[in-house]
Amino acid sequence: MSTNTQQLTPVQRLKNALSAESVKEQFKNALADSAPLFVASLIDIYASDRNLQECEPGAVIMEALKAATLRLPINKNLGFAYIVPYRNRGKMEPQMQIGYKGLIQLAMRTGEYRYLNADVVYEGELKGYDKLTGHLDLSGEKKSDRVVGYFAYLELLNGFSKAVYWTKEQVIEHAKRFSKAFNSDYSPWKTDFDAMALKTVLRNLITKWGIMSVEMVNAVDRDIEADAQREINEYANSEELDIVDGEVLDEEQEPPKEQESPEKQATKPPKQEPKKQPVQQTLPQEDWPQEEPPF
Repeated sequence: MSTNTQQLTPVQRLKNALSAESVKEQFKNALADSAPLFVASLIDIYASDRNLQECEPGAVIMEALKAATLRLPINKNLGFAYIVPYRNRGKMEPQMQIGYKGLIQLAMRTGEYRYLNADVVYEGELKGYDKLTGHLDLSGEKKSDRVVGYFAYLELLNGFSKAVYWTKEQVIEHAKRFSKAFNSDYSPWKTDFDAMALKTVLRNLITKWGIMSVEMVNAVDRDIEADAQREINEYANSEELDIVDGEVLDEEQEPPKEQESPEKQATKPPKQEPKKQPVQQTLPQEDWPQEEPPF
């Protein structure tokens, strides 16, 4: 690396990388006439985030191109997509993340939705629900700024509609179950809880009951993998661990049950045949998050 390159500021290095013809061509192919505006937004975001400036400009550009390919703006105030820096084994790395508004945008592009929305529910707003139809009544009067839950709602052009409502406690339980870094100060669940909750509930609704294009399926799969990988890295950083490899759990799957070691099994007394009892039928216990909304 030359002395002149070493003396360049991080922003100047990013601008130099963006000026390469090959990079310009990639943004132009993804965004056409909107490419210059997107690139200007990327430079502004990079210049205003010191943590992002610790990332390699080339890596930042690659993550920005992921958002550009999906035609999602990366302005933080819009909430469609973000370029988020995180620390991985002492080194800052960027990651493109889709916001809940980005999920809505991708879904609406399919042309199959009449309505799609997600929002927080404040104390007093939840007036009731119909257990038979699953209708959610949010016509109550807001009593305070305390968030008690989160909802997502879709209605397709064919008339099908579905609402999902999770209490804040259910969201927390879900996050604890699937996020290794939930209690870490680096976790987005600590810094942007409401946004993460809305994204989780909305993703649950769309992937189970919505219509998804190939573009959206690929984007959601990448987003789930990116979220899980960042959680693993953040957990490793917070616990000062060195994770070489990790298994990513799908949010729709049950976590694997812990297997006992042969030593523990050997010390267990032999199992006795239980006495036969009359068979009793019981209702299956619900395992949250549920297939049907808890309302």
